[in-house]
Amino acid sequence: MLGVIIGVSAVIIMVAVGQGASKRITSQISSMGSNLLMVFPGAGQGAVRGAGGDVNTLTLEDAEAISEPVMVTHVAPELSSNATIEYAGQTWTAQFDGTTQEMQAVKDLTAVSGSFFTDDDVTGANLVAVLGKTVADNLYLSGEDPVGTVIRINKLAFTVVGVLASKGASIGGQDQDNMVYIPVSTAQKRMLGVKYVRLINVQTETPESMSYVQSSIENLLRERHRLSGTNNDDFNVRI
Repeated sequence: MLGVIIGVSAVIIMVAVGQGASKRITSQISSMGSNLLMVFPGAGQGAVRGAGGDVNTLTLEDAEAISEPVMVTHVAPELSSNATIEYAGQTWTAQFDGTTQEMQAVKDLTAVSGSFFTDDDVTGANLVAVLGKTVADNLYLSGEDPVGTVIRINKLAFTVVGVLASKGASIGGQDQDNMVYIPVSTAQKRMLGVKYVRLINVQTETPESMSYVQSSIENLLRERHRLSGTNNDDFNVRI
């Protein structure tokens, strides 16, 4: 009887641990976005390489065109880099992510104070920023509300317009809260001096529509980038 009790208890514990791990992994995947395709620049024939050796073949115009096919719900380009963030004598190292308002829906970002920046901020390449929780916690040690304050990102002054709820770690272990979101146009024109984007996130209506949308994007970008049948893709669409 003791052996049976121990055996049953062990099975129950193993199942509980397995369910807990499964829920944690599912939560981490969901935090990165659902029904999500990612379009990367690729090193195929005809790709344009920058001075640093990166392939820079994706543009904001590509992102706008990708938003038009059916079964696409949200499109958010990204242009990111590491940065030094400063406020009131405090310094923190984080990643800034140049993007659009669509990123809110793509990654399910929720503001706990203030709001996300607007389409007008993107159009005007405005100096506004939305802070992840890790950044806010390490810059504002007194607990004050960051909204309305001015921080410096690589010495350039930005007004904080929002603070996000915690997302936790990604499935790869990266702290998703150690981020500062800024308009993609600001990242291009005022931070990095480039015209390309490094990634385009595409959210589809359903998981079942992802393959169809992937094929539509591939055909669209080949046409936009003037790639004939003999040319390799200069991009990658990944699920």
